[in-house]
Amino acid sequence: MTGASTQECEPVTTSGTIAVTNLHAQIDGLALRLSRTVAGEAQGAHSAASAPLVVAQGAALIDLLNLRGHLLGRVADYEQAAALAERLVQAAPDDATALLARARSRATLHRFAEAAADLGAAGRSGADEATLAAERSVVLQALGCFTDAMALIHKAGERQSEFSTLGALAVLHAERGEVTEAERLFDKARRRYRATSPFPPAQLDFRRGVMWHREGDLDGARSWYEAARQRVPGYAPALGHLAEVELSRGSFHAAVALLRPLTRTSDDPEYAAHFAAALHAVGRVHEAKQWRERAAARYDDLVLRHPEAYADHAADFWLTVGDDADRGLQLALQNLAFRQTARAHALFQRAVLAQNQVAQAAP
Repeated sequence: MTGASTQECEPVTTSGTIAVTNLHAQIDGLALRLSRTVAGEAQGAHSAASAPLVVAQGAALIDLLNLRGHLLGRVADYEQAAALAERLVQAAPDDATALLARARSRATLHRFAEAAADLGAAGRSGADEATLAAERSVVLQALGCFTDAMALIHKAGERQSEFSTLGALAVLHAERGEVTEAERLFDKARRRYRATSPFPPAQLDFRRGVMWHREGDLDGARSWYEAARQRVPGYAPALGHLAEVELSRGSFHAAVALLRPLTRTSDDPEYAAHFAAALHAVGRVHEAKQWRERAAARYDDLVLRHPEAYADHAADFWLTVGDDADRGLQLALQNLAFRQTARAHALFQRAVLAQNQVAQAAP
């Protein structure tokens, strides 16, 4: 089976466009309810009953913000979720729900050691073991501890849906480069999806596309990115990676068309950087320079605020569009200090090679 195989057993879900609209409404409505609950608590009204409600509403809002941040490429949503999580734990330091919410937000921003500490505290506060196993597996997988992560995914599967377990295992095998097994699990997960939300299957198809992209199968990558995009038309990661495929193929105008909408809806500099590359390729040099400078300034800002999450992306930017091998090497080394994964080592080696090439070309 290849990445361009027929997509069988399509899950039947609601419209992705409508689902995103509903997500915005859910976030706005829950934020309003939370503010009213907090205001009532501050006035001393039903404080004993409202404290758990604040945590429950806050945790739900955090998860929705993180979801929207991923779907639309909005770093501001991640930051809002992280700030809210800090306030929840300050207000309820021994509440397992608050600690789990902060752990997820910290993991989203790649603050894995702090996320693991929160998960430990949540366990001591009575969090469900299967839930803890699922969250710990995400952290361990991100750190390259695949064997331990797999054991925890199986443990979490005792309480999770079959789709969630199979999907997590598929992504883990894809990360390990075990494509045949990953493909089997991706197919099986798709057949087991029973809900109506378009978001989980779109995310799964996107991760499948990433696997084939890393394998160098551009047809397979494009097929699954398109599947994710069709299910959720505004899905930023799928659009951004599709644009990367088009850039690799030399379809520069197609890449410009894919990326331009993202520059209006996302504050992630990765899309601005790719947009600059695409504009430069079609001869729009002045506009490309503006977007390159915008991406550079945004990366500088994010690396200062969230180095664990953005040092690697910033390093890649300076090694490519940014055209500063020294800066790329500095950031690649910083990223390697955060995580000793195969990709972190590969990025560092790329940066060393780039710097050597610059040194050799110097007069």
